[in-house]
Order: sequence, then C-alpha cells, then structure tokens
Amino acid sequence: MNQYFKDVNTLEELRKQYKNLLKKFHPDNGESEEAAKQINTEYERLFKILKDKHDTQQQNTASGNESAYSKNMYGWENDKAIREMLEKIINFDGIEIEIIGAWIWVSGNTYTHKKQLKEYGFKYASKKKAWYFHTETFRKTSHKKLSMDDIRSYYGTTKVQRDRRELLEA
Repeated sequence: MNQYFKDVNTLEELRKQYKNLLKKFHPDNGESEEAAKQINTEYERLFKILKDKHDTQQQNTASGNESAYSKNMYGWENDKAIREMLEKIINFDGIEIEIIGAWIWVSGNTYTHKKQLKEYGFKYASKKKAWYFHTETFRKTSHKKLSMDDIRSYYGTTKVQRDRRELLEA
C-alpha cells in the first residue's frame, strides 16, 4: 500500500524518509505535483498510525506507579477550569471562541474585552492575533512555532457558540 515509504516503524524514521522523499520528488526538481501530493497523503496516514501506536504504548506503560503520562492526563479539575472560564467569556460580544485541544482561543473583536481577558488569565499571542487560556497541566513545553491551522489539525478544534435562544431573548 505504501508506494514511497519503506519499512517505517517510528515517527523519527517517517520524518527522515519524508524529508528525503520531498527533496527527491519536489516539483521544483522537475517532478510532478501529483507525486508530491501522494507523498504528503501517505505521510499523513502513516503519521496518524504511528502516533496512535506511540500513544497506546505510553498508556500501556503508565500502569502501576503514577507516570508522567498519567500526571498530564486531562482530569476533572482541568475540565472544571475550562468550563468556568467559558462561562465568564461566553457572552462577550463580537468574539469567536474555539477550544483547541485543552486550550481556549479567543479571536475577533477582542479589543473591548482586553482588560477582562487579562484579568481572567488569558495571554495574547500577537503572531496568531488571538488570546489563549490553558490550565497549568497543559502549558506548552516545546519552542516549536505552529500556525493556528497546524494547531487545529494536530489537536482538534471545536467552535463554541452561544445558545440561539439566548440571542433571541437578548
């Protein structure tokens, strides 16, 4: 089934082969765009498979003593903090609220709510032009720069909308 990737068992091997394949089959090197698209499709499929495999292995080794994995699992306290924060900001006019992974991202017309967002513990990401909130458990540990689209595709996203009945009553 894999036309381009051979004997890939880890994410590191996948990334290495992907980099080499893109160098070889890139359209700038005279190759077709179709080959590059197929490589990207294969990479995404294999990445998901290997990531799920890696996550399952980590879960299986987390039994017994409390491991780093189980300490960082999403718990009720984190859920409660996210829900409480959503309740505070849900009625702000002109904003868009998005849950990405375990973080709340707020964009849109946030200028009028800037002071309140700061008071609630939101921080502003100037390059993303959005405010974000997260619990201490889910703080960022890498220095990797990701676009909002990359973050959305990696962690999943849900847009929060106010109840339409509330809007009609207001």
